[in-house]
Amino acid sequence: MARGRSHWLVKSEPLKYSWDQFVRDGETYWDGVRNYAARNNLRAMKKGDLVLYYHSNEGREVVGVARVKGESYPDPTTGDERWLVVDLSPLKPLAQPVALAQIKADPRLAEIALVKQPRLSVMPVTKAAFDRILSLGRTKL
Repeated sequence: MARGRSHWLVKSEPLKYSWDQFVRDGETYWDGVRNYAARNNLRAMKKGDLVLYYHSNEGREVVGVARVKGESYPDPTTGDERWLVVDLSPLKPLAQPVALAQIKADPRLAEIALVKQPRLSVMPVTKAAFDRILSLGRTKL
């Protein structure tokens, strides 16, 4: 039986690594995760999974969709084998960014981890929540 695609959200401060820089780079490995729950989410990501790209701190909005390019592997920025990265590639910008305030105001998104666990940098998103955010962002894949 084929495994279904999972959906995720990753957060980056736009001054550190913006969506525009990600698009210019064409791909990146998602590094610097030093939280066990977020690390476990990276470990669970599979090739082809879809990822919402969220600008944290400044902007506080979902701005694009990325794709997981492969399984997790040890973070090359540290010698500590506990930490992992995954390779991501940009897929599509949202036609209209979706602000955190919009997400919090939408009853269909009340249980999303972005609202319930706002400090987590890598989090799962249900397909329904993923699709709702795309709809709010006037974006079709």
